Amino acid sequence: MSARATWRVSAAVMLSRVLGLVREMMFAALFGGSRWMDCFYLAYKVPNLLRDLFAEGALSQAFVTTFSKKVKSDGPEQAWVLANRMMTLAAVFMGLVSLVGIGIAPWIVELLTSLSKSGETARAYNPAEISLMVEMVRVMYPFIALVSLSALVMGMLNARDVFGMPALASCFFNIGSMLGGAAIGYWMDPTWGPQSLVGFSWGVVIGGVAQLVCQFPALRAVGYRFVADFKWNDSGVKQILKLMGPAVIAASVTQVNVVVNAMFAYGVGEGAVSWLSYAFRLMQLPIGVFGVAVATVTLPALSRAALNGVGDDFAPTLSKGLKLVMFLVFPATVGLVVLAEPIISLLYERGQFDAADRMATAGALRAYGYGLLFYAGLKVLQPAFYAIEKRWLPMIASLIALFVNIGCNYVFVFVFKWGHESLALTTSIVASLNFVFLYLAMMRYAGDIGTKGMALAFLKIGVATAVMGGLCYWGNILLFWELTDLKLPAKMLRLLLLIGAAAAAYFVTARLLRVAEVADVIALVKRKASR
Repeated sequence: MSARATWRVSAAVMLSRVLGLVREMMFAALFGGSRWMDCFYLAYKVPNLLRDLFAEGALSQAFVTTFSKKVKSDGPEQAWVLANRMMTLAAVFMGLVSLVGIGIAPWIVELLTSLSKSGETARAYNPAEISLMVEMVRVMYPFIALVSLSALVMGMLNARDVFGMPALASCFFNIGSMLGGAAIGYWMDPTWGPQSLVGFSWGVVIGGVAQLVCQFPALRAVGYRFVADFKWNDSGVKQILKLMGPAVIAASVTQVNVVVNAMFAYGVGEGAVSWLSYAFRLMQLPIGVFGVAVATVTLPALSRAALNGVGDDFAPTLSKGLKLVMFLVFPATVGLVVLAEPIISLLYERGQFDAADRMATAGALRAYGYGLLFYAGLKVLQPAFYAIEKRWLPMIASLIALFVNIGCNYVFVFVFKWGHESLALTTSIVASLNFVFLYLAMMRYAGDIGTKGMALAFLKIGVATAVMGGLCYWGNILLFWELTDLKLPAKMLRLLLLIGAAAAAYFVTARLLRVAEVADVIALVKRKASR
């Protein structure tokens, strides 16, 4: 696995996540933790869930695995034939899914809000909110077809070792959804009332178009030419669909759980859905920048290493990917948990987003943080099972996790009467159990995947992270004891200095402890500097 490729993808994904965060900041300033913002986020969960089910999760992983093996065994020309058949199938099928979704939108919203009508929740049924959600679901449903095609294009490019533009594609989504959504939203309601959120729903579709189209030049450069091909009775197509079956469940457990959490949160009280969404966006930063980047580069290498069974390179590649995720995500997790309030205050606390929203969002972020490292590790571990064609195990693990999630949510909300933070905690519990189960299963099929080495690496990284975390803790007490009265420039300067000092402390400590991944970073920086 190339550290250079990993960092290139990381940089692109970082930009995408930052733009996504800017989008959330805009929502927070305009709508805060209002009930209308809750409606938008709940409506958006539907296409976002199906995006993971049929596109960026199951379809992408299954396609990359099969396409990479096709290139290696039969050459690029036959692989392009397979790609055309899958593009045609995805366009037809996902187009039909979009039409059906538009038609049954009222029933979808009825399901999403069903828990709020149980009589045991703090929030009552509101016809105006339901009507708005139905309209937004209908507007956003075509996004599913667009992002499915985008995922296939991304898979083709990744399999041909092109990572930069696919990673940047989400940037175009965020830019398109922000600019298009804001323009249409203002046109529909200049006061930024609830109807303006329908405009932002149209922005989601505009962003989907931008995400797909921006990858076309890179795809043409690697030799792909689209020709509609309806010959779906093909061994490659069948293999992709066969892999997708279990992956539809396994790769999307977190998004399913997020939707379930939102359903519970809708009944917890006004603002709960929004607070969880704002916190989840921050949690996605280290996952998207590091976990997804490492997984993107690792999956094609794992697929090639498993072409004729589990090869000699398989276990070292997987172990290297997991250790790199640990090295990058563990300190980011601790930093987010310890500095939750100042980070949220800097990013969100303006306009309609007040101190109460800040504290509620921080509580959710801390609860998400407990499982963040496991969640990021799953991004690397789950696809490894598809590479060795043991796709049923992630599906079984995910089904168990889904039931655990629902059970914990019910107990936390209806029995213990806990707040929205408990729903984020459930996500962490589920991610942790899912990772442990799959890791133990992988040891059975791949043999020694470097557990002792990873344990030693975890110990060293843990010490370096503890040093960093201690610095963040005392810095938080000394610099941010009164956030409400602190001006924005002062917040930014103090936070940047503290994060910079903490990162330096982590890196130096890791270097002194001879953490192997530090060498990869240094080598990459030296290569960049020598150019």
